[in-house]
This record gives sequence, C-alpha cells and structure tokens, in this order.
Amino acid sequence: MNEIHINKEQALAAYDEMAPADFIVMVTDYYLEQLGGGLTADNMMCLNAHQHTLLAYRYVLDEVMEGGFIQLIENGYAPYVLEGPFPLAVKKLWERKELSKLLFDVKKEYHRHMEDFEGEKTEEEFMAMYEQLEKLNDYGDDFLDDYQEKESPAIAQIVKENIELF
Repeated sequence: MNEIHINKEQALAAYDEMAPADFIVMVTDYYLEQLGGGLTADNMMCLNAHQHTLLAYRYVLDEVMEGGFIQLIENGYAPYVLEGPFPLAVKKLWERKELSKLLFDVKKEYHRHMEDFEGEKTEEEFMAMYEQLEKLNDYGDDFLDDYQEKESPAIAQIVKENIELF
C-alpha cells in the first residue's frame, strides 16, 4: 500500500461548506476508506504523523462526544490515542498545548485504573464506571465543554493551511 493523501482541491472546497468537526470526519473517512475500513499493523505506515494525529483526534471526537473518555478506553482506542504519540504530537505538530495537557491527564488517570477496563462488562457494569471513575468522566465533560468547540476549528484550520500534509 502507498501513502494516502486526500484530494487537495476537493478538501479545500469542502472546508468552506462544512462545520469543522464534519470536515475532520470527511478527511479521516477518506483515510479509513483507503485503508480498507480501519487501521491494521499492515496499513499503519500508509499514514504520516499528521494523518495519524488527525485520525486519533477523530477517534476522540467520535468516542468522547458519545460517551466520554471512559467509552474511548472501553472501546479499545487507548493504545492508539493515549499510549501512542498522539498526546505529544498534538503539542509538537499542532501546538495545541492545552489539548495535549488534557490528553496526558487522561492518560495518567487511565494508567491509575487500567485494571478497571479489563474484561467484558455488562451494560450495568459499564454505566457504573462513570460513577466509579469520576475523574475520567470529568475529563470527558471538560473536552465537551471547554475543548471541542475551540480545538476542532483550530485543527480543521491546520489541515486547511497544510493540506499537502494530509
């Protein structure tokens, strides 16, 4: 598989017509489609650091908007989003220091409670995690209340201004 890049002209035209989060979803949907539906050990090298960072942010958007960082972790995205280079890449590649700090805080809290995420859970056990892991739950609320509305437009703008990297 070769390196994947979005069509620059189409992406830039779509940028003006879409909400920032929708633009991010459109770009990353293209990546996922080109990758055959998802990331695997065999296709990870088809994305560059900026693309991986954008895809990880997409997973944060999808999962945290739906059920917070607890859902993101429970659904298996912690290795890619929290354990991988994403939190540092947000800071170094995109200069989004506040978001990076939030992600590192989430990672620390996840490490404190890793055993709580082991094994299958019933719906009731999963829902109880929101009370048991209050700090992780609060970080999800923080993302929704304080970060998503300013980060998604800034990140979409980064993609637009550096479209050749995406």
